[in-house]
Amino acid sequence: MGMNIVCLDLEGVLAPEIWVAFAEKAGIPDLMRTTRDEPDYDKLMKFRLDVLRRHGMGLPQIQEVIADIQPVPGAKEFLDDLRAQTQVIIISDTFEQFAQPIMEKLGWPTIFCNTLEVADDGTITGYRMRCDQTKLTTVRALHSCGFETIASGDSYNDLGMIKASKAGSLFRSTVTIKAEHPEIPAYETFEDLSRAIKAAL
Repeated sequence: MGMNIVCLDLEGVLAPEIWVAFAEKAGIPDLMRTTRDEPDYDKLMKFRLDVLRRHGMGLPQIQEVIADIQPVPGAKEFLDDLRAQTQVIIISDTFEQFAQPIMEKLGWPTIFCNTLEVADDGTITGYRMRCDQTKLTTVRALHSCGFETIASGDSYNDLGMIKASKAGSLFRSTVTIKAEHPEIPAYETFEDLSRAIKAAL
């Protein structure tokens, strides 16, 4: 059991989609688009930064919304229970500047994510991905260290790490993604996901 690491996505699994929450609060429908809709993350982020520039908004406005975001009901208990039995890493394509308040509410689990480039006035000028195909690359790196991974996520950018793991599943994913990947088990509740992960440990 000690050689397993559970790798979970953050948004959509443990917390609401940050960009969606911000889009709703700011009244900018264009920002509702996520990795559940767009497989190309680079294309999606360039689109988002362009929308923010057009609306004259930056990191402070987004962080204000993030401060009020609560984890998905049951997420902390699910995470605490798993962490009592095995190692858990949250592997996310979100950014350090977004994740911190949510990590605090989840009891400071380990997270691997990316970094925004921010100007002095709060304008988001760009972003730095930790590595190419961050989730898949991270899982492969863990394998090279002698670990086996069990992965779960909800979006297109989670498929690589899910397929590369010894056990993987979709969690509260879209009808489209589930239909495109019928070979991947899909769960809707933390109880079912927890049961599947524990069975694979």
